[in-house]
Amino acid sequence: MAKMEVDRRTFAQIVAMALGAATLPSLPAWAQGPAAKKRNVIIGHTGITWPSRPPGAPAPVRGGGAGAPGGGAPAAAPGGSAPAAAGGGAAAPAAGGQVRGGGGAPGAPGGGRGRGGGAQQANPEASELIFKDVSSNGFAGLELFDYQIRSLETQGLLAGLVEKYKLPLISSYTTINLTDPAQRAATIEAAVNVGKILKKHGGKTIVIGPTSRNINGAGAQAYNYSEHKANIVATLNELGKQITDIGLIAALHQHTGTAVETRDETYQTMEAVDTRVVKFGPDIGQLQKGGVDPVEVVKYFLPVVQHMHFKDWVGGPSMAGYCALGLGKVDLVGILDLMEGRKLDGMIMVELDSGGQMPYTATEAAKIAHDWLVAHGVTMKA
Repeated sequence: MAKMEVDRRTFAQIVAMALGAATLPSLPAWAQGPAAKKRNVIIGHTGITWPSRPPGAPAPVRGGGAGAPGGGAPAAAPGGSAPAAAGGGAAAPAAGGQVRGGGGAPGAPGGGRGRGGGAQQANPEASELIFKDVSSNGFAGLELFDYQIRSLETQGLLAGLVEKYKLPLISSYTTINLTDPAQRAATIEAAVNVGKILKKHGGKTIVIGPTSRNINGAGAQAYNYSEHKANIVATLNELGKQITDIGLIAALHQHTGTAVETRDETYQTMEAVDTRVVKFGPDIGQLQKGGVDPVEVVKYFLPVVQHMHFKDWVGGPSMAGYCALGLGKVDLVGILDLMEGRKLDGMIMVELDSGGQMPYTATEAAKIAHDWLVAHGVTMKA
């Protein structure tokens, strides 16, 4: 099926039709796709699309400064560098939205994408909405930021949410400082600690989010991967070993604006690490955004692909250029074909970044994703 550029007005109209209809046939033919065969894949969802606090709720106060998702401007990374937003550039989040970035205090308690140095607290009401929406749309598992997992566990809420919504907590997105050997022990310790919480609740995967390529305020353009490759590989191997030792897997997530961003950086890293303990968890939307064919990359690394962020990219003004499934340029069907019948240690996770003027809510976005998957042969949880 040919891909199609979608402006904001068309995008909103399609969303409205999808949400207002009882069945998918109300969608335009190009958005429905061909009649799909029944697929043997298991699909979850990450929590990044949902606001980190209810609308109108005040931003939390932290001893370590601003930087929690939805809590204000992200704190500077070590050395004074500002963390990159999704896509490596500035991206204003929606109110209370969660911002991805490669910065933040490595290994700091409560860290995550767009994290700051303070101990961040997950809002109970906002967190429950994530569980409710993901579960009610039939997704098989959930991925949260490490700060959310740690905070909900500290508040005594995590087990109750998993049980109430019958939604397995599969993975934690955990920012790891890959370039500074002085931070290696601390950043690995923080990941192992959240991994122990994850395992307690049946989780499987630590998703490794590299820190920013803007090191010591030098700017991202000054970053030289070759100068940091040895430290990147050494940290990944040690992290992977320790995560494997507690019964989980560690999966590298290449990320725009971070120390492992480009096609060459991704290939060099994955070809150098010990893949017995370091798996690959590609973000196919970010590959497309970087001008790389996601199908080519996933196919090349298929034996070690054990987790995935499954998302589309169109290059529009909202959500760092990402979009609802099927409205962008990613060959999603080609990816599903590659993943067909594969038994993963992690899970394929639908994802849609928040940010900018979102044309729909996170709740609506989850429903759109559900409908696209069903239309393409994926059986969702009842």
